[in-house]
Amino acid sequence: MTQSKWRSGRLDRLGSSIFAEVAQWKRDARSRGVDVISLDIGTPASPPAEEVRAALAQACLDPGLYGYPGSHGSPRFRETVARWFEHRFGVALDPNREVLSLMGTQDGLAHLALAVTDPGDAALLPDPGYPVYQAGLAVAGVETVPLPLLEENGYLPDFDAVPEEAWSRIKFMLLNYPSNPLSAVADLAFFEKAVAVARRRGVLLVHDNAYSEMAFDGFRPPSILEIPGAKEIAVEFHSLSKSFHMAGARIGFAVGNPDVIATLLRFKDNIDFGVFLAVQEAAAVALERDMSEPDPASSLYERRRDLFVGALREEGWDVPLPRATMFAWTPVPEGWTSRGFARGLLEAEGVALVPGNAFGERGEGYVRMAVVEPEERLLEAARRIGRFLRSGGPGA
Repeated sequence: MTQSKWRSGRLDRLGSSIFAEVAQWKRDARSRGVDVISLDIGTPASPPAEEVRAALAQACLDPGLYGYPGSHGSPRFRETVARWFEHRFGVALDPNREVLSLMGTQDGLAHLALAVTDPGDAALLPDPGYPVYQAGLAVAGVETVPLPLLEENGYLPDFDAVPEEAWSRIKFMLLNYPSNPLSAVADLAFFEKAVAVARRRGVLLVHDNAYSEMAFDGFRPPSILEIPGAKEIAVEFHSLSKSFHMAGARIGFAVGNPDVIATLLRFKDNIDFGVFLAVQEAAAVALERDMSEPDPASSLYERRRDLFVGALREEGWDVPLPRATMFAWTPVPEGWTSRGFARGLLEAEGVALVPGNAFGERGEGYVRMAVVEPEERLLEAARRIGRFLRSGGPGA
């Protein structure tokens, strides 16, 4: 028996293998004794707050929390989400009909296409965009219609550029602001336009708002549900992974249109039994703490952004200043491809980045850097990158 005999062809449609390649490059470098600085993966820089960890530890000792939790989410978690959402965005949610717990937003987004589409449907996805968007469509047998995000447009889409014939096949369109990988942001005026387009075209509007609490320079990302009437055609996904340092706990939530929430819940009821109740308790404490004593992760990443981008500019690389997230998205120096630059930098200097074409065709010519290392390591990474840039381009 060969490996290919037991491998589904769906795996070949799941998107870029560059993440796996970068991981292999890092292993190869470490096997040679190279000190690798990992700026490729968006891993939270700190553990959850002590109060959140204590709540998780205490809940784990409760013998009543070891039954099947249910896919909907505990009443306490859903009610806390609703209170936090109104506190943060001024939007009232019905915790029974408009809130759904998730094992992280990646889980929910990957399942969404299976829940709301049929093979042969199409979905409008950002390009560049987070790879799980494409992966969910590949598994569901849904066609991808790319929505180009161009630097000259501030990485905001031009809905009028979508081919007219495509709209009849599009079941939903997906937006992501603040954006991974682009670090771009959008305001309420943009979301008003997006809601109007979705309503006019009769498509579901899906907004991935995983970085809503990680923006800089005083900007507070809005929710698409702040637009009047948005609940009629929109759902939004949120995560506690980055902003609340709970990536390993696997907890997030979807909110919005009750019919879509019910549809996604029905799908999840058939494939999982929900998030461990102790994790939901810790997540509720994290949201409550944010409402009473906020300690936003954005301040940590804003300091690191300023330090790292400033150091890179001193080394001669004019990296754009990110508006949000834990990432910097920047063009590669002239003469390089995305993959060539990322691999060359790792092999020569031990700094790991992600080539932009991991995020779609229009990511070619860019790289994504995660400012997740301690400050002294970020400064060291900038020094190494500067040395690599001074060493010359391809073939030097």
